[in-house]
Amino acid sequence: MLRALTSIKLIFAGVLAAKCLLIAPAASHAQELSKLPYVPTPQIVVDEMLKLANVTAKDYIIDLGSGDGRMIIDAAQKFGASGLGVDIDAKLVEVANNKAKAEGVADRVKFITQDMFKADISRASVITLYVMPDFMEKLRPKLLAELKPGTRIVSHDYYMNQWQPDGQFSLTVPEKVHANGTDKAYLYLWIVPSVVAGNWRVELDPGGANRQLIAMALDQEYQMLNASAENIAGTLKIGNARLRGDEISFDVAIGSSPYRFTGKVSDDKITGSAVTPGSKQPIPWRATKLPAQAK
Repeated sequence: MLRALTSIKLIFAGVLAAKCLLIAPAASHAQELSKLPYVPTPQIVVDEMLKLANVTAKDYIIDLGSGDGRMIIDAAQKFGASGLGVDIDAKLVEVANNKAKAEGVADRVKFITQDMFKADISRASVITLYVMPDFMEKLRPKLLAELKPGTRIVSHDYYMNQWQPDGQFSLTVPEKVHANGTDKAYLYLWIVPSVVAGNWRVELDPGGANRQLIAMALDQEYQMLNASAENIAGTLKIGNARLRGDEISFDVAIGSSPYRFTGKVSDDKITGSAVTPGSKQPIPWRATKLPAQAK
């Protein structure tokens, strides 16, 4: 059986860091947040952030540092989404809730006064952020520990080191010059990945006597994967491994036949289908994650 590679930097470090955050002095984050200036997100940036997140009526959006509430209210008005805004400034929260009532969306959105580091974000399918770089780094462990795989995170201007964005682009926003000294806005998208690092037992069942058993090892850093695989005949060529939320894909050559595997991760199981040139229909496959070996 293949042995999983050892540089699993991702989520275990993130979860540990998240636990460290939880035992930090309670007032520290709130005090820091209360000193930050309020800079409203320009309307064109709000529009583009919601587009980048691909918001729909099925989404529940949480805006951390929600200000006057424009992000959540726009998501409700334009896409039919529901959501929660979290801000440390009680006056801004009052403004946002009053605005939601005036705009007729108070039944789907609300705003609360709270330290964003203490907010329950587990329900979110989309997180929106416009916070300073050091807060982005401090939030990362919380985002990884509490959000479910597939949750989209969209940030305005500031990114998270090491965790490469799944999407990004820039736009020109003249009104930013006064507050930011530049007319450029940078938007970043991350999709929370499933934890797949480790050893997997893969079964490919094309029918008849052609059932294939494959041992696969995945090394993971956020959504980036390195994979190795073998079957009874020896090492297999595997490549193009990709992880997007809970969706995984990779290519494997079995004998002289190349296969493209796609599947959905659910805890320690993966189910999906594989295609190969000449096959009349997709071939079902499944995988089970093996218990970690004691050192």
